[in-house]
Amino acid sequence: MATSSKAEPTVIQVQRRTVLILGLAQLLSAIVTGATVSIGSLLAVDLSGSNAWAGSVATVMTLAAALAALPLASLADRRGRRIGLVSGLATALAGTLLMVLSVVTGIFVLLILGAAGVGVGAASNLQARFAAVDLADSEHRGRALSAVVWAITIGAVAGPNLIQPGAVVGQALGLPPIAGPFVISAAGLLLAAALLLVGLRPDPLLLARELAAADTAQTADAAQKAGPPSAGQQTPGTPRRGSLVRGLRAVRSSPAAILALAAVVGAHAVMVGVMSMTPLHLQDLVAGPGVSHADHSAGGDVLVIIGITISLHIAGMFALSPVMGWLTDKAGRIQTIALGYLTLVAAVMVSGLGHASTTSVAIGLVLLGLGWSAASIAGSTLLAESVSPGERIVVQGTSDMLMGLAGAVGGAFSGLVLSWVGYQGLNMAGGLVAAAVLAAALARILAERTKAQPGSKVASG
Repeated sequence: MATSSKAEPTVIQVQRRTVLILGLAQLLSAIVTGATVSIGSLLAVDLSGSNAWAGSVATVMTLAAALAALPLASLADRRGRRIGLVSGLATALAGTLLMVLSVVTGIFVLLILGAAGVGVGAASNLQARFAAVDLADSEHRGRALSAVVWAITIGAVAGPNLIQPGAVVGQALGLPPIAGPFVISAAGLLLAAALLLVGLRPDPLLLARELAAADTAQTADAAQKAGPPSAGQQTPGTPRRGSLVRGLRAVRSSPAAILALAAVVGAHAVMVGVMSMTPLHLQDLVAGPGVSHADHSAGGDVLVIIGITISLHIAGMFALSPVMGWLTDKAGRIQTIALGYLTLVAAVMVSGLGHASTTSVAIGLVLLGLGWSAASIAGSTLLAESVSPGERIVVQGTSDMLMGLAGAVGGAFSGLVLSWVGYQGLNMAGGLVAAAVLAAALARILAERTKAQPGSKVASG
């Protein structure tokens, strides 16, 4: 982005402050997701009176996040990142309060509505990573995006550990102990929304559009002298409403955007599909098929092994995000996507072929998190710069929507695949998806190298 030497330091300062504000807001708001996931299934069973509804909270959260992605992107397109992000967090705050109300009243429907609100907040948190690159130069986009993603780590880890301190808060307020973690989550969301509302000024998206309009001022003046713009022509920086069709059409026009979208969506589907069935596989592996850990002498060991494995997996997803961002900027977007998918292939091979060993499964889950991290960060960065500025926001919303749906489908079908072909077969199915995207990334790298060779027909003109 071209700017005058006088304005450039100001833009750099705004970008640094934007990343810091987004990171702090992510840290505060991610707590609610972790708390809802960890406690939601318990509440669903308690309020509904049936184990059949145990997964309802997680399912509603996932679907709500997917369905909210495009409306939030459209709002950001019209009003700026600040309004879009704050609106998502405000909805999550309302959802968290509904969850507290569901505990107090014992009404199951309020829990489901609350989970939907929290899902909208999760969609807002996803879009925060794109806000980090609105003003970033091409050499630092990966690192800016990864810094915001990394901030989720603390909130995601802290959320599930709020049960005990939350119980104290709940009792102090005269609420049931299990409602306490949601009170803490609501406080975190309120602080995050206030931080974005006050600190995200100037709005990074609106400022980026102003700078883009200034850079093309001479061209716009020339076009104005030639006559009014034709029907459907858009002036630089003018937002338009988003839709799934429009987003997919914009992606289809760019081979790089197609690869980026496939990388983000495919990595999420593989990760969720394998990860969601790993606790069940570990329970069967340690306690025996069909035996509940509660009825088995090794039940404590099962919980410890599952907890350690999933914690290591989450660490793989987020803890090394800055490293993945650095690789994205230094090694290249497509190269890092290829590395991520190579890691995903290695992950499913380790956990699949070593399905009889808890150690192999744990190592595979760590690799699964690392592969997801590399592919998601590099893919999101490539997607942000592979479409025109006028289409960027709706394409980002389309990406988040498809990623959420892929996670929901992956999580839903993984149980069926597990029952048909076992944990090893589930990993191999994920490996086929990962291998297909890896092949596409490698083909793209080879094509670019061939094009860059001095003796090639393209290079020689």
